[in-house]
Amino acid sequence: QVQLVESGGGLVQAGGSLRLSCAASGRTASNYAMGWFRQAPGNEREFVAAITKNIGNTYYADSMKGRSTISRDNAKNTVYLQMNSLKPEDTAVYYCAADTGVRIDPDGYGVDYWGKGTLVTVSS
Repeated sequence: QVQLVESGGGLVQAGGSLRLSCAASGRTASNYAMGWFRQAPGNEREFVAAITKNIGNTYYADSMKGRSTISRDNAKNTVYLQMNSLKPEDTAVYYCAADTGVRIDPDGYGVDYWGKGTLVTVSS
């Protein structure tokens, strides 16, 4: 029943920044571990970042460390992904994910809800 709606994608030049948003409806964001994945056409789904349910710890894919930040505003029931120093290889559809467990599995196993995605295109 929970719905996730992503926004904030678009076209950005290499080295630029974007802030993605994921608005959740039906339940409060504090009830879920939340995360972001991405997938380029023809490629496998790839983990980007996540924030845990209980204590709000964050973790990131190696390619994202140092240039991305995941956060959430429980009052607005929204999760954000701030991405800086974007590279052409970051081009993909970015998907929001929610899990009733403590944490998001980077492999995507057990994820309970998925958004429909927002496209990020990084030009060289």
